[in-house]
This record gives sequence, C-alpha cells and structure tokens, in this order.
Amino acid sequence: MSTVAAETKKTEQANQVQDKLIIAGKSYGSRLLVGTGKYKDMAQTQKAIEASGAEIVTVAIRRTNIGQNPDEPNLLDVISPEDYTLLPNTAGCYTADDAVRTCRLARELLDGHDLVKLEVLGDEKTLFPDVIQTLQAAETLIKDGFKVMVYTNDDPLVAKQLEEMGCVAVMPLAAPIGSGLGIRNPHNIRFILEDANVPILVDAGVGTASDAAIAMELGCDGILMNTAIAAARDPVLMASAMKKGVAAGREAFLAGRMQARRYASASSPIEGTFTS
Repeated sequence: MSTVAAETKKTEQANQVQDKLIIAGKSYGSRLLVGTGKYKDMAQTQKAIEASGAEIVTVAIRRTNIGQNPDEPNLLDVISPEDYTLLPNTAGCYTADDAVRTCRLARELLDGHDLVKLEVLGDEKTLFPDVIQTLQAAETLIKDGFKVMVYTNDDPLVAKQLEEMGCVAVMPLAAPIGSGLGIRNPHNIRFILEDANVPILVDAGVGTASDAAIAMELGCDGILMNTAIAAARDPVLMASAMKKGVAAGREAFLAGRMQARRYASASSPIEGTFTS
C-alpha cells in the first residue's frame, strides 16, 4: 500500500470514529437500525442483522416473544442484549393506553430497560400514525421515565412538538410502512432537519439501498427499516447493501455535493491551455 493510500485509509478510519450517532447519551457507530419481523426463521433473522452492521435492533413486543411466552422460541436467544441495544416498539397499538401498557411490559421483561420506540397507528390500511394519540402516549411515557424515540408523520410542526416534549429522537415516515416507495416528500424531511435539535431518523418506506442513501444525503441522522431487508429475495445480501447505502449517503452528506447546473461543465477546463 502506498503512503498516500495508507494516509487516506487512516483519515477515513478517524472520521468514522468521530462521526457517531448519539441517542439518549449513548453513541453508536452504525446509523442503520433494523427490525426483527417478517423473516422466515430465527436463523435468517440473526444472519441479516449481523450483515446489516446495526447496533440498535427494534422488537415488536406485541408480536415477538422475548420471554413472555416460555414455551415459544425466544428472540433473545439470537439477538442478545449484550451485543445489541434492544429497542422495544409498540407496533400494532392503536391507542395511547395500549402503547403505554406495551412499553411498561417491555420495561418489566427487560429488567428496567427504558429506551423505547413509540408508534400509535391510525388505521390498518395506511398504518399512518395517529398524531393525537401519539402525542398523548409520548407525554405519559416521558413523565414515566422512558426515553422515547417516536414514529410520526412528516409534518415539521408535529416533529418539533414531539422534540420539545422531550422525545430523544423523532422518526418521520418516508412513505407508508412496508411500502418500499422511498422518500416521497424530501422537502418536509428537510424542513424537519433544519429545525431539529435531536436525532432525526427516517422510519418506514425505504425499499432499497438507493433510498437509504438519499435519506442520508438529505442529512438524516439514521434510518430504521425492516421490510426492505426481510422481504428482499436475499435478505442477508440486502442487509449488507443497506449497510453500504447508509454509509455512502452519510459520507456524501458530510462531503457536500457539487452545485447542480443547467449546462455542461468540462471536467478538464480549457482555460489556460495552449492554442495553435
């Protein structure tokens, strides 16, 4: 390896060490968060999560066994709390009361674990968040000592309200949950990012690695996904692709893209060249 290449590699490694995702006071090297649903079995779940490089793994308490059903396979046998930060979520909850009860159950099952992902859904067709119920649940959970990462719509005013209530991260959707449509409204995501003082993570709607890169290029602090990996033809390979897409998008954001122009601009300028 040449001296220049060695120095470049050293600089890249130093930048990776410094560029951490910080949530609720804890730092993470990966900006990709992943779920545990929709895989064909526990073995595939484990392999895909390992390939993703994720350090935070979300778990649907109402749908996944983490010890509450002793006669069923336990997800914690393949996703150990010693290796990952578990993020219990309230998927499937349609009222603030149900969401609060689910978070309290998770805290009991996980020995006082207080970092949770709150989502309160509005209807079964769109799975859009019920904002009013989400605000009510967030207020209750924060008062009860939880560190709340909250799924919401892409309304900048609602996102700011959730931040000011004390949520540790705000997670606007990119598109409907499980749709794979990608970033449908990048302008609203930008508005949310411009006024945010907590991490903003895109949650829901990512379909492939280019969607992940676009979200990160906008300046998002991270991305949470499940279906885009689990529903791929090869989930383990897609998990690896998503890892690279998130990393590439983050580097592009930090680098700062060139200004878009209407006309061509020669890669080799002609100014100062010799003429015959």
